[in-house]
Amino acid sequence: MESQDRDNVVTALQDSARRLAERPSIRDLEDTLGRIVHAAVETVPGVDAGGISMTENGQVESRVPTIDNISKLDQLQSELHEGPCITAVDDPPPTGVVVADDLAGPEDRERWPNFAPQAVETGYRAILSTQLSTTGARRAALNLYAERPGSFDADARMTAGLFATQASLLLYGADSTAEITRALANRDVIGQAKGILMERFGLSDQAAFEMLVTSSQKTNLKLVDVARWLTTERAARSAGSSEG
Repeated sequence: MESQDRDNVVTALQDSARRLAERPSIRDLEDTLGRIVHAAVETVPGVDAGGISMTENGQVESRVPTIDNISKLDQLQSELHEGPCITAVDDPPPTGVVVADDLAGPEDRERWPNFAPQAVETGYRAILSTQLSTTGARRAALNLYAERPGSFDADARMTAGLFATQASLLLYGADSTAEITRALANRDVIGQAKGILMERFGLSDQAAFEMLVTSSQKTNLKLVDVARWLTTERAARSAGSSEG
């Protein structure tokens, strides 16, 4: 990699990091992911388009594609359940990087016999997909597409990996934020349910909590679901009383 190319990579990553820091809200997830993908397309040599494939509960979605036909290719891989992006998400190698050097060649056609010919018809001969490490039910991959075969040399793979690391950290942060938000919401619901039990039965805080735990165990429901049912039932009763 030439010195100027290294400078361009560093500049792109720094700009992407600044924007990520400036936009920490989960509401800006799509915008920040889009900036990372566009920076990768502009920086990684030989890349013509890019996007992110994301799976959640078995469904594959195309996110922040730089060109519309990328969404079609992502959808095609989802329907066929084969292709570099699917391999990177579902069965990645130890490096997390899956490369299709030439989708018109025998090796890639053997790996993805249904997807490869259709990708070539769309105009793309090479794809690099990098797994993004995320938690829970959501998994993802950064996908870079090239019209020329053999576009992804060692430098291109390394640079793509750097952008993938940024996208992975962003998704991890979004997942963590969502988990914290859920935890706080659950805590509030449980607190409300304890208050209802304390008022209704004259219980202490600890006794009300133990009552919720016992109810959870006997009904095989999560503690928060028991608490949510109790608060919903209380709200329904209040609404019925006011209407009467």
